[in-house]
Amino acid sequence: EKGFGFIEVEGENDVFVHFSAINQEGYKSLEEGQSVEFEVVEGDR
Repeated sequence: EKGFGFIEVEGENDVFVHFSAINQEGYKSLEEGQSVEFEVVEGDR
């Protein structure tokens, strides 16, 4: 919907994610409760 959101990491701070960082074919979206693999990188903010 918004193009961004947060990934909840158990025992750690949530991680901001923008749709442009999603590496998949077709429509780039994540569903609530979906398991994902990711790498944290520092952004400009």
